Amino acid sequence: MNYRMIWQILGKVLCTIAVLLLLPALVCLCYRENPMPYLITTAITAVLGGILLLFKPESPKIYAAEGFVSVGLAWILLSLLGALPFVLSGDIPSYIDAVFETVSGLTTTGSTNLTDVEALTQGGLFWRSFTHFIGGMGVLVFIMAVLPMSNSRSIHIMRAEVPGPTVGKLVPSARKTALLLYGIYVGLTLLETILLLCGGMNLFDALVHAFGTAGTGGFSNRGASIGYYDSAYIDIVITLFMIIFGINFNLYYLILLGKAKEALKSEELHWFLGIVAFSGITIALNLGKTYGGFFSNLRYSFFQVGSIISSTGYGTADYTLWPSYSQTLLVILMFVGACVGSTGGGIKLGRFLIMGKAIRQELRKQMNPRRVSVARLEGKPIAEGTIHSTLVFFISYFFFLLIGILLISLNGFDFATTFTSVVTCLSNIGPGLGLISPSGSFATFSPFSKILLSLFMLLGRLEIFPIVMLFYPAVWKK
Repeated sequence: MNYRMIWQILGKVLCTIAVLLLLPALVCLCYRENPMPYLITTAITAVLGGILLLFKPESPKIYAAEGFVSVGLAWILLSLLGALPFVLSGDIPSYIDAVFETVSGLTTTGSTNLTDVEALTQGGLFWRSFTHFIGGMGVLVFIMAVLPMSNSRSIHIMRAEVPGPTVGKLVPSARKTALLLYGIYVGLTLLETILLLCGGMNLFDALVHAFGTAGTGGFSNRGASIGYYDSAYIDIVITLFMIIFGINFNLYYLILLGKAKEALKSEELHWFLGIVAFSGITIALNLGKTYGGFFSNLRYSFFQVGSIISSTGYGTADYTLWPSYSQTLLVILMFVGACVGSTGGGIKLGRFLIMGKAIRQELRKQMNPRRVSVARLEGKPIAEGTIHSTLVFFISYFFFLLIGILLISLNGFDFATTFTSVVTCLSNIGPGLGLISPSGSFATFSPFSKILLSLFMLLGRLEIFPIVMLFYPAVWKK
């Protein structure tokens, strides 16, 4: 284990975040609020980062273990430090509550334990939503994009942080890949901000909701979320961008290269859009005359489907009041999640496709043992290692899900609240059913439950293994 290289990476992460913390401090100045909570946190973070940078590594090599450990530790450190401004400003007096909110923001989950969001300072609201933007594409991917990391093995960092069963480089350089991903990410965020401004939002609201959509997080500065605006135009814009950010970013790169036809042939894309269309239409039919008729229902059904499958968590209506079919389908979409290589959460549609192909391959073998059958996805053979790692992920996901449900049940809440609280945190969705519906919050959960669910949000965002490895003794041996 190259410890000094890990400290170097963590030092760079903390120094970069220290700079980014100046943005909410600037917002405080613009709204004549006290910027000291952010300036103090900036100083603490910068000092810690500077100390870690003093450890010069003898070798710049990063292997898989260093990549996973660096990512896991970085996200935990950022969660603990990112909570400080909320406590120092008095926005969220309880440190545990502040950590929960910060983890929810960085992991782009969108779950909240606040009962009155609009009571926060403007600086607090900005920082709360900006954590979505920071965590959406990945903290260390951002570091790779803006700071020189000459080591070619830095791809291990991307594999530990970018969601999906496999991660490759768009171009030969891992750093250029990170730069391209962030370029697309920032460009789409700016485009959505402009479109929201055209819909009547002020600049602050437009930025907050663009951050929430880009990171597929869902924090809003309004208690009624997107429903506050009661605008069909804003609903449509945010619905489209929730779906856009739920699609594999590699496809956007292909489009930029002029290979739109190749991008549109994506099997995962076809399934993703098909599921969105099927879910949106059938829920609209199931809603009957809830919103005046089928075409009016489409506005609300597609918004909520896009919000849940992309794991954004915004709301324009309380779907816990919808018919049983609609609620059940939305819960299923919480598990499915967005595409591989997107900013969305969930198990990922790509993994379901891989398992489906593997099951079909096994059925063919059972029917004809002599037949040579190869599972393919996107026209390419699926490696046995990929199938194995996907199966291990499924088992790990549902193992932690069951453990979480058992422990959270100690709160004594109803089953819908208990079950969906774990699902929504592990899948980075945000709202659930029961007490944690779009109009509810995690405020009544015990401190132990909030700590546990914060850990589950990190497990979900980093796809389990970077966090689990921190507790695996063999990883820390030289």
